[in-house]
Amino acid sequence: MELTDPADPRVEVYSRLTDAALRRRQDTEHGIFLAESSQVVRRALAAGHAPRSFFLAHRYLDSLADVFAAHPGVPVFTGPDDLLQQVTGFHLHRGALAAMDRPAPRSVDEVLAGARRVAVLENVSDHTNLGAIFRSAAALGVDAVLVSPESADPLYRRSIRVSMGTVFSVPWARVGEADGRGRAAWPGELERLRAAGFTVAALELAQDSVPLDDPALRGHERLALVLGAEGPGVTPETLAACDLTVAIPMAAGVDSLNVAAASAVAFWELRPRG
Repeated sequence: MELTDPADPRVEVYSRLTDAALRRRQDTEHGIFLAESSQVVRRALAAGHAPRSFFLAHRYLDSLADVFAAHPGVPVFTGPDDLLQQVTGFHLHRGALAAMDRPAPRSVDEVLAGARRVAVLENVSDHTNLGAIFRSAAALGVDAVLVSPESADPLYRRSIRVSMGTVFSVPWARVGEADGRGRAAWPGELERLRAAGFTVAALELAQDSVPLDDPALRGHERLALVLGAEGPGVTPETLAACDLTVAIPMAAGVDSLNVAAASAVAFWELRPRG
């Protein structure tokens, strides 16, 4: 379907993509998520997500012809680059966008079933860091991810793109939402992990931190690793709720790594060995 008007209501879901706060509300209200880039669109479809529409420039039509043929009832919106940029707010240079049905949220119990290694993200609000953590989790044997109430949306467009679509392959759930009377359950819900047989460890610099390469850490059959926001790190309340604190041994006077880089190091070192 050729677009001629950037205000065409049929492509409203693709508008103002650079406004992250607006998109978080709008995407949830519309029950959608947006997959960005041809590769990510294909991975979303391969994971079983249902498309509502596709949105791409003329030059990418042939490269996704097989996708369109497999979904003949789904509209394909196309147009010149400048018009599509007026809709989205940025230049489309990664192939395509697709609006997909947002899946039903998974329960914590569901994502923990059978898991041996779990990442718990506390207040990780940067979409780039969140997506990079998911990509490392998928690559390095993390079985599930739990996301605290103040963390970013794993199904936000940028999070998905940075994860290269691996967010579709790692089970995740939002944990610790406020109860019916407005009281936050976080970080108290870490007790659910302990009840399920997990040792809960925070990745944080502290006087009593255990070095990440301590062989004793490998003996934990089920281990949940808590990662905090860039800068503030894991909150004191959450540290108090953890069983132990671990730290990456550093050299040359460096005291920390970006949370995404630190997660990759920790996931590798703490992976199940047997």
